[in-house]
Amino acid sequence: MAFVNSIGIDASRRQRLMRDESPRIRSTRVRCECTTDERGDVGDRAQTVPAVGVPMPPGPRPSWFRVQAPPAQASNASHARRYYDVEQSLHSRSLHTVCEEAACPNLGECWSSGTATIMLLGDTCTRGCRFCNVKTSSSPPPPDPSEPFNTAQAIAEWASINYVVLTSVDRDDMDDGGAQHFTSTVQLLKLARPDILVECLVSDFQGREESVRILANSGLDVYAHNVETVPRLQGHVRDRRANFDQSLHVLKLAKKHGQGAILTKTSLMLGLGETEKEIEDTLLLLREADVDVVTFGQYLRPTDHHLSVVRYVTPEEFDSWRRRGEELGFRYVASGPLVRSSYKAGEFFIANRIKELRLVR
Repeated sequence: MAFVNSIGIDASRRQRLMRDESPRIRSTRVRCECTTDERGDVGDRAQTVPAVGVPMPPGPRPSWFRVQAPPAQASNASHARRYYDVEQSLHSRSLHTVCEEAACPNLGECWSSGTATIMLLGDTCTRGCRFCNVKTSSSPPPPDPSEPFNTAQAIAEWASINYVVLTSVDRDDMDDGGAQHFTSTVQLLKLARPDILVECLVSDFQGREESVRILANSGLDVYAHNVETVPRLQGHVRDRRANFDQSLHVLKLAKKHGQGAILTKTSLMLGLGETEKEIEDTLLLLREADVDVVTFGQYLRPTDHHLSVVRYVTPEEFDSWRRRGEELGFRYVASGPLVRSSYKAGEFFIANRIKELRLVR
C-alpha cells in the first residue's frame, strides 16, 4: 500500500532542486574551495565539491572505521567457519561479490554471519563513477549465461540464509541493461528457495521503463537503486550518464510496476561536501517518490585516484539523520559511518515488512 505523504515540496522548489546539478568537472585536479570551522565541518554556506587529488581531512581516519575480517582461528569459530564457507562457495563457481570488488568495510561482518551480496553480469562496469573501485571498460566481456543458475545453486546451499542481495555493474552495452539476466536469476532462485527474500540493487538502466518493468515483475521483494548523493553533486560524483532526475524516475517506475508488492530502497553517501539543507531536500524528494527505505553511509576513498573525502561525518550526525528519516515517514532508515546500501542492518525489519506485503497480495 502506498504511503500517504503529508510532507510535500512546492512546484517551484522542486524545479530548483532538480536543476541543481553543477557542470561536469573538466579536470580531476580542480582544488576544492571550501570553508570549514575549527572542527573541520563544512559550513552550510559553502558550495563545496569533491575532487580527485585534493587534500584529505587532516589526521588519521577516525577510530570508528576500524573493521576487520575474522581470522581463521577466530574466537567465534562458527562465525569464522561461515565466513570461509561463503568465500569458498562463491569462488568455486566464479561468482563475484560487490563486497570484494568495491572493498566494502563490512565484508568481515557480513560474511561471518553467512551473508554476501552477489554481483551479476561480470566484474567490469561500463561507467566510471569517481567514488567506485570496480574496474571499468567500454567493452566488457559478455555475461556468463550460466551465472543465473550458478548463483541460484550457490545461494540455495546456504541453509541459514533467508535474505539475499543481488547487484551488478552497469552494463550500458546490453540492450536491456541486464534486466532479463537479473530476472532469470531471481526466478531460478525463487524456484530453488521459495522462502528466500530477494533484494536487487540495480543500475538506472538508462531510464528504460521496459527494463524496470521486467525486473519489478520478476518476483523480487526489494527494488533498490542508489541516488548516491544530493542533486548538486551528481555531476562531480557519478558518471556523466547518471543523474538524480533519472534515478528518481527509476524509483518511481519500480513502485508503479511493483503494484504495491515490493519495497523500494535507495542510498546516500555523506562526506562529499553536501550541506544539511541539501540532505533534507533530497529526503523530501525521495519521500515524494514514495521510496520505502533509505540508508546513509560515509564515503571512503578507495584509492588515491578517486574523490577525496571532504569530511568525516560523526556517528552522532548519522544518528540524527536516521531520526529525521523516520520522522519523514520512511519505513526503515539505516544510518552510520560503515553502513552501505546492501548492509545487513535493515534486513530483519525489511523481511518482516515483506512478509506483511505477501499476506495482502
